[in-house]
Order: sequence, then structure tokens, then C-alpha cells
Amino acid sequence: MRSKWFLCALCALLAAMPSLAAPKVLRVLTHSSFAATQSVIASFEAANNAKVQFAAGGDAGETLNKAILSRNNPLADVLYGVDNTFLGRALAADILQPYDSPQLASIPVELQSDPTHRMLPVDFGYVCLNYDRAWFSTRSRAVPRSLEDLAQPGFRGLLVVENPATSSPGLAFLLATIARFGESGARGWRSYWAGLKNNDVLVVNGWEDAYYNQFSAQGKGRRPIVVSYATSPVYELYNAPAPRPSEPPTGNIIPEGSSFRQIEYVGILRGAREPELARRFVDFMLSEQFQADIPLQMWVYPTRSGVPVPDFFRTFAPVPRTPASLEPGVIDTNRDAWIKAWTKIMLD
Repeated sequence: MRSKWFLCALCALLAAMPSLAAPKVLRVLTHSSFAATQSVIASFEAANNAKVQFAAGGDAGETLNKAILSRNNPLADVLYGVDNTFLGRALAADILQPYDSPQLASIPVELQSDPTHRMLPVDFGYVCLNYDRAWFSTRSRAVPRSLEDLAQPGFRGLLVVENPATSSPGLAFLLATIARFGESGARGWRSYWAGLKNNDVLVVNGWEDAYYNQFSAQGKGRRPIVVSYATSPVYELYNAPAPRPSEPPTGNIIPEGSSFRQIEYVGILRGAREPELARRFVDFMLSEQFQADIPLQMWVYPTRSGVPVPDFFRTFAPVPRTPASLEPGVIDTNRDAWIKAWTKIMLD
């Protein structure tokens, strides 16, 4: 009788403790640059009796392609890392389900590019020009102040850029020049790029080659100006060997209206196996805990208002007052034609 009572009590206890059940698996497809502190992800898993499995899909465009091609049998529940250069394509493919997260109330409206809430903004950063401080200082050379300067004879052979057909920052920089110079005319973006070509600009396929092989600040290259990120200097400072210098070896060139703001989004894929857990994870990515982890993990800015960033971000990677701006729909409509035109100018 006592053993029967004990078994009944044990069964009741187990039924009242769902945390003892096997954790649910949440699949998250991300671009290859995703990073988060392990303990932060572990806190979500513990709170939701879940196991998060991340799969890297390549760069933003490649990751989106994989999500589209697998739409009938989704590779994941959650998609992260599509940015505003591919937002229109992601929405047109109709692979995402809307979710009006309560956390959106803490995110500035200007970062919420999708009114249908299929893609929710997680972080943002700026593609701009970085320069080698020592190169310009030791030669007593002036740092360029505008995009126009880069096409002048005094800066001949100093710039390395990435191919927009194969590189995310390369595409962002192309879009910045389109926003800055316009679509046509004697001073349009096509004429600007022709001027860069005549001024011996170097084009490489990817950011790593440009930054680590061609950029002089890394000690390997001969070009003191590179298309990179506004947070590249703070990354260099943070990761400098001890004793840490007082300033980074690189600086930013951020003329008004000439740096492109990249916003990265998260969304729930249609056909998600764990839609409720996916919604909780989206809320988590927009929460204070996850947002505070972003700056020193992915070297971009959190979208949530009031989340602090390290002091040296504000000193050496200030947010541009007037970034270049193009609507996602305009980008989606013209992206392929713009890249084709750029290729004809620069590589034919």
C-alpha cells in the first residue's frame, strides 16, 4: 500500500515538473559571423528547457539562398543575419512568418524596416573607409575627407575595395556611393567608379583579403585605405597585445552621407518545427541580456534603446550622424543591375 502511494506521488511530481522532460531542439540558421557568449545562450536554454543548434550558412546572401531553397523542408526554425541589402528578397520569397514581438517596443522605429514584422532588427553597423594612422602620420600626408578625394591624383593607388558581387561590405560600399552620387549624370555613381578605376583602385573578392592581405595597417599590404567597418578600429584596439595602446592603429573616414548602415534581422521560418520556442528565442535576441552581449561578440551595435556599449566604442567608433540611405525595396529592385553595371565598369 505504501509503495503504491509512493509511486502515485512520484508520478504526480514528475507530471508537475516539465523541466525534467527532454529539452526541445531549436534550430537557428545564421551567417558565418554570428557569435554570442556561451553562457548567454545557456541561460536561454536553461530557462526554456531547450537546446539551441546553430548552423552557419555562409555570408548573408548565401544564408538567405539556403533558406529559400529549403522552404518546403526548412533547415531551421529561426533565420538570423539577413541584412537590409537582402531584406526585400527575403520578404518577397515569403519564407517567414510574422511575429509582433513585445520587445519591439524598445527598438527605435527607424530600425524596424519591415512593417509586417517578419524580420525584426537585432543589430546594426556601418560600412565605411578605414585608414592606417601610421602610414599617413609618418609621411605627413593628409587623410581623405570625402569620397570624392579618393578619385584625386594625390590618393592614387591607396585604396582597396571588395567586389560587390562577392562581398557584403563591397556591396554596402557600392550602395553608399549610389546613395551619395545618384543614379546617373556626369557626377553619378558610374562616373565616380570610373574615376576610382583610373586612380588605380584595387578590387579583391572578399573582406579578409582586402583587410589582412592588402591593407597596410596589418603589415602585409601596401594600401593604407580599405573598405571595412566603423567598428574595425575598436576591434583592433580591444585585441591589441599588452600593453594595450591608447588608440587603435586604424581610424575611420566617415564623410556625411557616405557610410552605409547595415541592419541585421531575425525571423521565424514558415514550417518551423518549434514555432513557440522560436518566438521565445526572437524575444531573447531582442532582450537586454542578449543585446548587451552584441558589441564585444559581433562588433556591431545593439538595436535596443538604452543598452550600453563600451566607452571606447563611443570614442573610436562613433555612430555616423548621417549615414547613406536606400530603401530595401529600391535595393532589391536594382541590386543585380547595379552589380552588373559595376562589373562592366571595373572588371571588363
